[in-house]
Amino acid sequence: MTAMDVQWTLVCSRCERTYPGLVERHRCECGRPLDVRLPPSAMTPDAVDRRLTSRQPLDRSGVWRFREWVLPLDEASVVTRLEGHTNLYDVPKLAAHVGLDRLRLKHEGENPTASFKDRGMTVAVSVARRLGKTRVACASTGNTSASMASYAATAGMQAYVFIPEGKVAYGKLSQAMAFGAKTLQIEGDFDRAMSLVQSVSASEGIYLVNSVNPFRIEGQKAIGFEILQDLQWQVPDWIVLPGGNLGNNWAIAKGLMELRAAGHIDRLPRIAVIQAEGASPLYAAYQRGGDLQPMAAETVATAIRIGNPVSFHRALAGLAATDGVVEKVTDQEIVDAKAVVDGAGLGAEPASCATVAGLKKLVTAGTVPPDASVVGVLTGHVLKDPGLVVDYHLGRLEGFNHTLANPPVKVEATEAAVLAAIR
Repeated sequence: MTAMDVQWTLVCSRCERTYPGLVERHRCECGRPLDVRLPPSAMTPDAVDRRLTSRQPLDRSGVWRFREWVLPLDEASVVTRLEGHTNLYDVPKLAAHVGLDRLRLKHEGENPTASFKDRGMTVAVSVARRLGKTRVACASTGNTSASMASYAATAGMQAYVFIPEGKVAYGKLSQAMAFGAKTLQIEGDFDRAMSLVQSVSASEGIYLVNSVNPFRIEGQKAIGFEILQDLQWQVPDWIVLPGGNLGNNWAIAKGLMELRAAGHIDRLPRIAVIQAEGASPLYAAYQRGGDLQPMAAETVATAIRIGNPVSFHRALAGLAATDGVVEKVTDQEIVDAKAVVDGAGLGAEPASCATVAGLKKLVTAGTVPPDASVVGVLTGHVLKDPGLVVDYHLGRLEGFNHTLANPPVKVEATEAAVLAAIR
């Protein structure tokens, strides 16, 4: 596939200006992020289902299985770790907790580097390879850096990670270092790191793979595709997920809008985006009907600690298309929801558990009826932030109640003492 063979185009999310499909730019001249516009595809849900029994590497990926709907890239360029194939769990205990008759949770923490980021990263790094790039970079609060470092290492590329100093959970930072990324700790918050990585990447010819990268969005669409496939192509009433940089809710909305336009589904689910109270610019704009007002973000849910989200305007477009809603939850609600999610045997990082905390509020408010068909998205693995888990259960999170804590019990080394403790 030559550059002339590329069938997709890049289109501005605001002014509709178009660019060639492999031009190395992430924003339009007007400043807004670009989206991928795909050619019409003859691929059908039945044909995608048949790939579930294939042993071919692309068919075994939960992203590239949907390649005609994601990005029709030549196979030689694809960098995959067989991402996706995450489980959709039916969780009666959590359904009862939030007030639903039934709740299913899609656990994206089961991806290769333990977060949903792998779905977008496989596409972005594949495009980097297609462009002949040898270096990639991102700003990250943790999960993006872990994913990028892994896929870059798989492709034989050098990765550079820009992180806000002191603001990244060790479970995530350790992955970036282990996979060989050069990590730069930036004095300032995520938004400062994001500004720097964009300018440095542009000046040094390094390929940027943050969610401003349109190909990341294309890979993340596969979350919605796989949810539908899990449900035998029946559309749920609601999809609920956390919101940080806001690429995920736009990606899911975009993918499902494309499936409806192609006639594969007859309606869209409503999308609910849940933000942490201390990092809730989308919620604030949604409530007042205004534009983005960046904020200094602060929350224990480090994966969504973002005050100036790149995909803000696209997120609003996705919410408008799906009749979506935005809710916010406190850090206390997040850590309590995490204790419940973990206690149900699933386990997830704090940002993931904003999904459950927010869903509980939406059901209580009557926005989501108890008999609704709901799929919640857990975005990352429980071991992404083990420090917070230990601190919560040991009662060491300053300023928090530890109502659901499950601390270890110290006992004497005698059978009688052990029996007394367990009885």
